[in-house]
Amino acid sequence: MLKTFEKFRLAFWNEDIWTPPNATWQLYEQNDYRHFNDLYYSAYTAIILIIIRIIFNRFIFIPLGIWLGLPPKRPNPPTANKTLEETYRQTRGKLSNEQLLGLCKQLDCNERKIQRWMRLRSAQSKPTILSKFTESAWRCLFYCTMFIYGLIVLWNKPWMWDSVYCFLDYPHHFVSTEEWWYYNIESAFYLSLLFSQFVDVQRKDFWVMFVHHVVTLCLLSFSWACNLIRIGTLVLVIHDFADIPLEGAKMMAYVKKQHIADIVFNVFALCWIISRIGLLPYRIIYYSSYIAVGLVPMFPAYYIFNSLLIALQILHIIWTYFIIRVAIQAWNNNGLDSN
Repeated sequence: MLKTFEKFRLAFWNEDIWTPPNATWQLYEQNDYRHFNDLYYSAYTAIILIIIRIIFNRFIFIPLGIWLGLPPKRPNPPTANKTLEETYRQTRGKLSNEQLLGLCKQLDCNERKIQRWMRLRSAQSKPTILSKFTESAWRCLFYCTMFIYGLIVLWNKPWMWDSVYCFLDYPHHFVSTEEWWYYNIESAFYLSLLFSQFVDVQRKDFWVMFVHHVVTLCLLSFSWACNLIRIGTLVLVIHDFADIPLEGAKMMAYVKKQHIADIVFNVFALCWIISRIGLLPYRIIYYSSYIAVGLVPMFPAYYIFNSLLIALQILHIIWTYFIIRVAIQAWNNNGLDSN
């Protein structure tokens, strides 16, 4: 079994696939280049981030949400009733007229009591507004912190201002300590989201978000493996830019600051269009798909990396559709929906 796994590992990490013609794994593992095994440190960092999130939730975000007027607890549960509980599990609280009348006869009570029981039971299954608020607060804090850190890391780097430097003299690109930490923390964050998504508030775009996290992790891993760190850092800083006002708008909507939420959401929509629909295709995909062809000796993994970038852009287009829908609904309903 171990021999089979080792053969698969060696075949998968074949130098002919993952390195350009003028590079080897040994070259990448030299000092001041990236070390592939360093990528595994992201798993430890992810655990640390989860612990930090729990601490912030407990001592900062929950008290802040309560101070802003969010109820600290769920509504009182309904009176225990085995028949109604079984019916709720089967119907999720959505009763037909026939089911409602049948329960009235079976339990000898009126329709209003059963409907009220179902509403109370349904409220117990839904995430609280406070939990939504704390989730958005954590993401807003992380995106804001990492966006500022990303600007500090990249400000004096030539590829920050001209993407062609992502490919000039490739693969001989050294990785500084600050770039190493930038990649490590961002990879850890998306790794933590991949798992916490199943216990966080589950939204309508759950599987789109799941695919997004997987694609992002693959991009980070493959770019690290191929020493395409420079273009990876640009993708990260462009991504974090629009996520800050998005989470801020959600927070304001949850605490019923509707006017502020609408303003911040408009800022988010503008940031999204600039970063995801403007900068990412122009500064990243255009250079990686066309300019790099004349600068980088092509190899199989590069095509995989570029395909993932295009897949990420397709997800952005899907989200742009959702954003436009939300904007139209907000316009028609005079404000964002806090749900």
